[in-house]
Amino acid sequence: MKNFIDDFAGAIHDILYYVSYFIAGLIIVGVPLYLIAILFGWISQKI
Repeated sequence: MKNFIDDFAGAIHDILYYVSYFIAGLIIVGVPLYLIAILFGWISQKI
């Protein structure tokens, strides 16, 4: 039973590890791109 719990905890850890890297990548790449898109939209309305 201990091996099952240990393997299960390891699997959850691996999944959360990759999910957290994915979310961090979205934040690092997505937020600046979103802000640039808002900036260009604002500039295009001013012209």
